[in-house]
Amino acid sequence: MLQSTSLAQRDHAVLWHPYTQMQTAPLPIPIVRGEGSWLIAEDGTRYLDAISSWWVNLHGHSHPAIAARVSEQLRTLEHVLFAGFTHPAAVELAEQLLALLPTNQARVFYSDNGSTAVEVALKMVLQYFHNQGQPARRTFLCFQNSYHGDTFGAMAVSARGAFTEPFWPLLFDVEFLDVPVPGREAETLTQLDALLLRPDVAGFIFEPLVLGTAGMVMYEPEVLSEMLRRCHQAGVLCISDEVMTGFGRTGPLFASELLTEQPDIMCFSKGLTGGTLAMGLTTCAAPIYEAFLSHDKMRALFHGHSYTANPVACAAALASLELTRAEECTRQRQRIEATHAAFRQEIEGQPGVRAVRHRGTILAVEYDPGEGTSYFSRLRDAFYQLALDHHVVLRPLGNVVYLLPPYCTTNEELALLYTVLRRMRELVLDFIPAPNLPEILHD
Repeated sequence: MLQSTSLAQRDHAVLWHPYTQMQTAPLPIPIVRGEGSWLIAEDGTRYLDAISSWWVNLHGHSHPAIAARVSEQLRTLEHVLFAGFTHPAAVELAEQLLALLPTNQARVFYSDNGSTAVEVALKMVLQYFHNQGQPARRTFLCFQNSYHGDTFGAMAVSARGAFTEPFWPLLFDVEFLDVPVPGREAETLTQLDALLLRPDVAGFIFEPLVLGTAGMVMYEPEVLSEMLRRCHQAGVLCISDEVMTGFGRTGPLFASELLTEQPDIMCFSKGLTGGTLAMGLTTCAAPIYEAFLSHDKMRALFHGHSYTANPVACAAALASLELTRAEECTRQRQRIEATHAAFRQEIEGQPGVRAVRHRGTILAVEYDPGEGTSYFSRLRDAFYQLALDHHVVLRPLGNVVYLLPPYCTTNEELALLYTVLRRMRELVLDFIPAPNLPEILHD
């Protein structure tokens, strides 16, 4: 008689998981259902999703309004090619988004995830200058420790580190700027001014106000606005990667709302569909779009995906956007922001805590294990397990632990998350380095 095999064991026999050393990783936790901020495992254990399942979920799992809109769309039109054809959901979503974005944003180009949204933006910039007769302008400026995705162009404008080392010879060269964290703004502006003297600079790509994978490193809108102003004076195009910060994470609907100088191109994904379906899009200002208009077909933007502007994904995005724009969602975000601020006051400056960073619904605690901050801190696995022991899903960035919960997360659920962060501080104080522990790649 054959023994039954668990879902986790079946997974282990056939799947390859992201950011995971499959030789040493434990079996994955099999999730079979989601409700609000909770994930329910095969054995019935409930886990509080403190990071919105990689920053994508806005309104809670299995939200009935989004599910209903998706179901309706599936019964109407599941997909149509987007070259030479269109459909109502794609047009309506573009219209609604452009009405909310900075007034200079004029066109929407659909793709299917954050990396491809960035790839589209990079290609727009390079071909813009090519079409303008300036093909030598091909250098991008980026922040140190930034992350823009895992496709080749996105990797090229991201930090050179463990994630990208095998591919360094294949990545195009970029120029890195220090992040203008409070107190270091003048240094970054000096670096920028020197680079803008070069005639080959084409674009500046940035994560606005919060560098996610860098450890939720934060900086202020005033200095970013000044950077964009100087770039524009030099004729350099600016790309705002709002894949993570978009749709309310930093307080307003978009981090760029806090800027006095607006980007030329914007990238979106993750929360775009409320965490329901894979989708990305890139918006741009009118002059960029117009540089591709010609009787010469070779000046067109030759980029596309099989599922570009998928109607079902567009329907999910429309439903999520309606929820995000509702007063109830605004109140939820404000409540989470205020609760985070109160906890920050409690834990900031305590032994074992190096820094606390907070903006909008994002809270990050950088613990001090008596060594440098690193993705590969030996504390990471202990933090991860401690959270699971409390039925909480977290993905520590080494010794940096962040909360980025769905907006429906209640104060009681937030209290559980803060309890876990307090326990992590206690763990740090008791921490004894173990030099022979294996390093496991993680996000």
